[in-house]
Formats: sequence, C-alpha cells, structure tokens
Amino acid sequence: MKLVIGGSSGFVGTELVRQALDNPAITSIIGVSRRPTSVPAGCVDEAGKLRSIVCDDFLSYPDSVKKELQGADACIWTIAVTPSKMKTTPWGQVVKVCRDYALTALKTMASVPRKQNGPARFVYISGHFAPRDGAPIPKQLTEFGLVQVASMRGQLESQILEYSDESNGAVVSCIAKPGMIEGPGMEVRVVPGLPKIELHTIATCLLDQVVNGFEKDTLSNDDMIRMAQSAR
Repeated sequence: MKLVIGGSSGFVGTELVRQALDNPAITSIIGVSRRPTSVPAGCVDEAGKLRSIVCDDFLSYPDSVKKELQGADACIWTIAVTPSKMKTTPWGQVVKVCRDYALTALKTMASVPRKQNGPARFVYISGHFAPRDGAPIPKQLTEFGLVQVASMRGQLESQILEYSDESNGAVVSCIAKPGMIEGPGMEVRVVPGLPKIELHTIATCLLDQVVNGFEKDTLSNDDMIRMAQSAR
C-alpha cells in the first residue's frame, strides 16, 4: 500500500509515520507537509519507505507533488488549526487551512492516476463536538468560543462525504471524530463531556482502516478505541 499523510511532520502525523514504518502492509509513505518529514526518533527506515514532500501551496499542488501522489491507495489528512491557536488566527486563514486544504487534498486524491482497482481511501480528522447536518450545538463549544469553527468543520464533514459519494468510485471517505488526543509532552485540558484518546490509539485505528477498509463512514472516539484494540 502507498499511503499519503497530510501534515506528516505534526503531532498526529509523526505518530502515523512511526507506526506506518513498522506496518508491513504499507510499502510506501508519502509525507506531505510544510516542513521536511523525518524518520521519528527511535525508528529506522531500512526499506526506504518514507518520502518527504515539502509543499508550500496546499490549494494548488504543483505537478511535482501530484506526480508523487500518483498511485496512492489512501490518504490520512491531519492538517488543521489547533484550538489553542484559533483566537490568534484570522478567520479567513482558519477556513483556508481547515476546510480548503482538506477539500483540495480530497479532490486531488480522486483525480490523480491510479493503476489499482477500487477507490482511493481518504480519512479526514475532525472533532468530537463538530455538529453535522443541523445537529444541536454542544454547550462546550459556546463556553470555549469554538462554535464557528466547529460548525464549519461539521459542514466540511458533509461536503467530504457528499463529494466521495458523487465521485463515481474514485474515492471513498471516512470522518474520524476524536476527543482530546493525549500524547507525550502534551498538556491535556479537562473539558466536561469531551472524551480522551491516546495518540498511539488513534494512529493504530486509522492505519488499520486505510489498510483493511472502512468499517463505516464516521468513527466516534469510542469506535476508534475499540478498533485499535481489535487491530493490535
């Protein structure tokens, strides 16, 4: 399997790279990020599976990047503006990074040439509280001033699934809705009603899903914990 990881130098992306290097089913890893993607500490890449692609424009991929994406079986998209940076990031930039980058990646995965049969698999990491299709706004979003961005991400979830449904089999998508992701060196805030998931757990689950196929199109925090336990 050839796997694309969007945001491969980030918090979740680095753990995906770490586990993908040890997964024999994954033979090629294309790490796409603004910064070079290195082999994570404590890992080796004797097979040369990881290829780092530095991209400066996530709205219009140059031909050189599109060429690297050709033949990819799956993509896990991790790029977003973190909640801690929301208040200091202009809204237009938030929309561009959280919504437009993801849609461009999805459409590019659907359009680049592939020799394999079946659709490319695309995973978008959203958030536990992101309301979809007119669902009630959780009170926690109001308390933390995140109603606007969560609503945008909920709308994006629908856009991604609708695009995939109408892609004539070019791509199939899955929405992951984790709670608070806990990992080494992370300061974890307690938010009432927000579940937690270990960094290792979410990476294990998502890699299992792209390798073996999606169980369903939307994964809750509990779903991912259960799937990761089954995959180990």
